[in-house]
Amino acid sequence: MKQAKLLGWLSAIILAFFLSACQNADNKGNKSAEADQPYTVTDDTGKEVTFEKAPKTVVSLEPSNTEILFALDSGDKVIGATDLDQYPEEAKEIERVSDSVHINTEKIIDLDPGVVFAPTTADEGALKTLEDAEIPVFVIQSPSSFEDVFGDIEQISEVMNVKEKGETLIKDIQSQIAEVEKKVKTIENPKTVYVEMIPAPEMYTVGKNTLQDMILQKAGVKNTFGDQVGLINVTAEEVAKQNPEIIVTTGLHENPIKEIQERKGWENINAIQNDEVYLVDNDLMGRSGPRIGEAVELVAKTAYPELFQ
Repeated sequence: MKQAKLLGWLSAIILAFFLSACQNADNKGNKSAEADQPYTVTDDTGKEVTFEKAPKTVVSLEPSNTEILFALDSGDKVIGATDLDQYPEEAKEIERVSDSVHINTEKIIDLDPGVVFAPTTADEGALKTLEDAEIPVFVIQSPSSFEDVFGDIEQISEVMNVKEKGETLIKDIQSQIAEVEKKVKTIENPKTVYVEMIPAPEMYTVGKNTLQDMILQKAGVKNTFGDQVGLINVTAEEVAKQNPEIIVTTGLHENPIKEIQERKGWENINAIQNDEVYLVDNDLMGRSGPRIGEAVELVAKTAYPELFQ
């Protein structure tokens, strides 16, 4: 499996956990769009952005929003993205206009997109430069809950004037999650899971109030650090004390499973003894986009394969 560069992945994870409080999908206002008629959608700064017609070209400054655009069959309109955009495969071919922190405003202005989707963490000065160049900027707060993800899909589908596709996508994701919940609800003793987002020596896992913890809950497993909040720096001793039944790693070593299995002091952990260490795609577990249903299903299948036979 192709490994992400440590610096870029570490920056992306930590950036995500420094975002402000969750957005409320119910507050994502819009005025209904009709064919060939101007329409207005409100972004997460409270700004109303009016479109004379659906944007034909798009710049996305957040990988999760890029994934949403592709899921809405609007991926072919994305002409600018960040260095971290790796999914789907087509996203790798899009021109890079940001390293996820610094925005190349000159390049974006040259591309002259119909809209720029920007996160709330984006450089306000750079966004103002784009607006001064009369490029519409639509700001979306990065989600930290499932409802936030659905809200983002709703917003983007309205901007792109494909609201029905957005509604269908949301229903499909919700159905996928509901099917998993139906299967795991019979589990009386949920398995304990340690999720390693960043490996040794500076190990980081996730606690409650994170998208990853919600994925674990929906999958019917128990987060070993679910009593703590946010992105958590843990020690090898703390993990060993928790004695998880399953270890999930997003993998930043050449052979992440072997590296975990051979860690000193972890030989008596249940997950090690029972060969229950698994590598999952880092974007799938770490990105708050339209693949959250896939993430829930993957974790559930990993923990309870017998339920999916």
